Amino acid sequence: MIADFSSGSVLTHTSLREYFHGELSEALHNQQISAEHETIHYLTNLLTVFTRSEALFEATENGVDIKPLALTYGEALNENSALERTRLLQKLGDTALFIAGVFSDSLKTKLVDVDYYIAMGGSAYSSLSDAMRGYRAVSRAAFLFEELTHKFTDFVDVLNEVSQRSNLSSDADVLRLYEVWIRTGSKRARTRLRRLGIEPLDSASSEFRH
Repeated sequence: MIADFSSGSVLTHTSLREYFHGELSEALHNQQISAEHETIHYLTNLLTVFTRSEALFEATENGVDIKPLALTYGEALNENSALERTRLLQKLGDTALFIAGVFSDSLKTKLVDVDYYIAMGGSAYSSLSDAMRGYRAVSRAAFLFEELTHKFTDFVDVLNEVSQRSNLSSDADVLRLYEVWIRTGSKRARTRLRRLGIEPLDSASSEFRH
């Protein structure tokens, strides 16, 4: 959920998509950035999906964590199945865009900064666009990923504005809160996440906790 602190109300999951669509439209207008309808819908869905913690974290050989982008990219390059390769590249692009746009402040203490996520995400979307071009059934998707590629940095700025207004990035180490909650089920971490407007799912906690 996203808390609307100005009114004291809480948006349910049912209205979450509509909420993000409105916030994205306003941010695009404020920054004078144009985007196709399909792209706005895609960004709306991205924000909605990633408010669910299990969409960002997964089980790795080092425990529950965000899989390194380079590892996902390597898996995509070595994948023989075109369908699975597409899925991996899309996941890479989506994750890079979300982290760069929403959690850029938390990257200051990391080994790689926001420019790395922009480069990796833009490259992933570019590969998707190139792979889909020429196929009539997915031609519109090719144009979608082309716009995401060319305006990746612009959309990072747009998501940054949305996240600030929505209290998604008001804690500099919110990713660490996610990790603590998923690993341990910490009630304190869950409470802090809820104060930031992010509703942790019990099903994700039970699935990932060791």
